[in-house]
Amino acid sequence: MHRRLALAWVIVLSLLLAGGLADPAAAQTKPEGEMRWALYVTLAPAWFDPAEVVGVLTPFWVLYAMHDALVKPMPGNHLTPSLAESWTVSADQRVYDFKLREGLKFHNGDPFTAEDVKFSFHRAKGAKILQDKVKEIEIVGLYRVRFHLHEPFPDFMTYYGTFATGAGWIVPKKYVEQVGLDGFKKNPARCRRSSGWSTRACRSRPRAWPC
Repeated sequence: MHRRLALAWVIVLSLLLAGGLADPAAAQTKPEGEMRWALYVTLAPAWFDPAEVVGVLTPFWVLYAMHDALVKPMPGNHLTPSLAESWTVSADQRVYDFKLREGLKFHNGDPFTAEDVKFSFHRAKGAKILQDKVKEIEIVGLYRVRFHLHEPFPDFMTYYGTFATGAGWIVPKKYVEQVGLDGFKKNPARCRRSSGWSTRACRSRPRAWPC
């Protein structure tokens, strides 16, 4: 009896070890179907637009489902790179340089570029403190953007990469200018990003929103 029990444990441990040593990517499958979630409050159209966030947490429930940010709070890391691949800070604390992820597209097909980052920052209504600290936003390249500050501001990433403002949540410049503010709220375009563990591709209306 004891030998059989010991043999069974050996088999179980062998299977667990084999599963742990296997390539995680090989075990992953592409997400399918749809996820539905409910809120206990009435949704306001303004919550569909990151620029309308004015110092309250509730709209981020919707933003996380619909849009994406350069940097955002995630479990285990309050400043998780998302649409930004990485960023650096100059020695004098006056320049923040963001390297953007390449090859991303909004759901309407527009490519995600540094121009969208600059555009989204300037249109954010609840980010005046942050905007006043920025002297210039330099488009270094399609996938690189540089924020120049008037003076060192240690809380820059707190304001830009957390729930403090919606300035770091990105919308498609070309699409917003084309449809206008009201048109965007009715049919937002969001950016989609694939990672090693999930694929973000939310839709409110088919083929209408970017990442």
